[in-house]
Amino acid sequence: MRLHPTSVRLTVPFHDCDPLGVVWHGHYFKYLELARTEILAPRGLDGAELLATGHRLYVVDARCRYAAPLRYRDAVRVDAWVTEIDPRITLRYEIHNETTGERSARASTSLAITDADGRLLLATPPILLDRIQGHVPS
Repeated sequence: MRLHPTSVRLTVPFHDCDPLGVVWHGHYFKYLELARTEILAPRGLDGAELLATGHRLYVVDARCRYAAPLRYRDAVRVDAWVTEIDPRITLRYEIHNETTGERSARASTSLAITDADGRLLLATPPILLDRIQGHVPS
């Protein structure tokens, strides 16, 4: 499954770089979050819209395999898509350095679903399935 492919672009800011002049590895997850939000927010699965459904999404697994470093002012493209929607929501990512033409990383995140009281749900609720499949409330 490759639902809702999207791309976000950014330029590496100076404050994301470590003393060696490369992006600190933890900042890659910030870039993944930008792409994940780009997919989920228009479907009512982010912020107040998500809370209004009576559900919460929590990252329960995050992986990143680094291939080539990003540096200050590099142009970056983060490609993202949904690969699983039940019993958790899983996204995959590729981070590309458009300045050098190299793939910088591949990653994935998995989101568990709870009710408003924090109880883990073992299946994705219909309201969330509808939204992730493209039936967004107006």
